[in-house]
Amino acid sequence: MSDETRKIDELKNQAADIDMSETGAQDEAAANSASEAADTAQRSPEEVIDALLQENQDLRDEKDAAKDRMLRVAADMENLRRRTQRDVADARQYAISNFARDVLSIGDNLDRAISTVSDEEKENAGTTLAALVEGVEMTGREMVRVFAKHGVTKEEPVGQKFDPNRHQAMFEVPDASVSSGTVVQVMQAGYMLGDRVLRPAMVGVAKGGPKMSPKAGPAEDTEDEA
Repeated sequence: MSDETRKIDELKNQAADIDMSETGAQDEAAANSASEAADTAQRSPEEVIDALLQENQDLRDEKDAAKDRMLRVAADMENLRRRTQRDVADARQYAISNFARDVLSIGDNLDRAISTVSDEEKENAGTTLAALVEGVEMTGREMVRVFAKHGVTKEEPVGQKFDPNRHQAMFEVPDASVSSGTVVQVMQAGYMLGDRVLRPAMVGVAKGGPKMSPKAGPAEDTEDEA
């Protein structure tokens, strides 16, 4: 027998096996259908209705479970989206924290330079000194403007209630004319970046006067209430 003849016989055998398999599957499906039909025929109409109702309820439960899972996934995705947006916004707003904190020393030096020139010296200053003072003051104002543009604001809390979250107490000042806990002197201005403290203000706090109301903002004399 040649190789071609053997190959033809093998293909015929494989085809016969496939036909037998398909025939067996069809016979099995037909048998199952017949069994189901016979089972249905043996049940009363009430039993058939109950079975259909139960099947319908099972499908409804599966649908509700799938819907619940879908809603949970959607809620998780929405929460993730909001957290991501918030993180991105915070990163954009507060990314300059370290840089801004370093630049504050430049503003401090400008303020110190201006403070060394008295008002009398400014009035009697010559052209050169007057131009120098004006240039330093303009630089300071421009720095404050640029800071404000990027959300950095300067704090001068004189007259406000001392807030340990935003102020750093350097000393106490005996003063019975104002409420205790009032900021009466600022040694170094504080700065805020948005709603966060970039640098606390270094302040002197009054003591010896009447206690400040917990709800008070700027200092108010509460001696009459005491």
